[in-house]
Amino acid sequence: MVVFDEVRKIYGPDSVGIDRLSLNIEHGEFVFLVGPSGSGKSTFIRLLIKEIDPTEGTITVGGRNLNTMRRSKVPYLRRSIGCVFQDYKLLPGRSVYDNVAYALQVTGESPRGIKRKVPEILSLVGLSEKGGRMPTELSGGEQQRVSVARAFVNHPRLLIADEPTGNLDPETSIGIMQLLYRINRTGTTVIMATHDREMVDKMQMRVIALEDGRLVRDQRQARYARADEGPVGSSPAR
Repeated sequence: MVVFDEVRKIYGPDSVGIDRLSLNIEHGEFVFLVGPSGSGKSTFIRLLIKEIDPTEGTITVGGRNLNTMRRSKVPYLRRSIGCVFQDYKLLPGRSVYDNVAYALQVTGESPRGIKRKVPEILSLVGLSEKGGRMPTELSGGEQQRVSVARAFVNHPRLLIADEPTGNLDPETSIGIMQLLYRINRTGTTVIMATHDREMVDKMQMRVIALEDGRLVRDQRQARYARADEGPVGSSPAR
């Protein structure tokens, strides 16, 4: 799904974002991207969505070479990638339903398709009864669930979560992680940037660690023995 081949991103003479990074992320993997502030995590994500271009090296996402991709094709790339952010980035003047529907409208989905898909995804994230609410009427965890619903409603092949539990309490964070795990189980590749070491340890997924733009650890954890066993030491994710 994702290939970085000797990728460098240099911002200036004394500022290296990514330094000679080579790695592969397979279809359907769940990967944690970890490292201290300034390690290169944000640069990695910005490169993935072609917000910035590498100084050197090649990046391939879903078989598409981002180096040679025309700017006119970038919106189509981003439509195939779901993004979840720490600060939710919801449209404040729109209801929960309309926030999710917007992600379908910009891809040209028909009104009939929107009416079918939005309730389905709101049910998946546990917000079936709150489609008419405004973002300000929701808790932080609920707002993040709306963000996840919006990112996944098009069923992207790749979902990027940038510190999705950073503003949430531990119990609510577990619920968001359970949701991302369920999405991963549908076949979507999930890349999650996080500072939450405890969550990373409990999930036992692949960990890619960056430091000063360099890869310092790439550890693949054992998958769960039973297919229905949920993450973070909880009951099965359903």
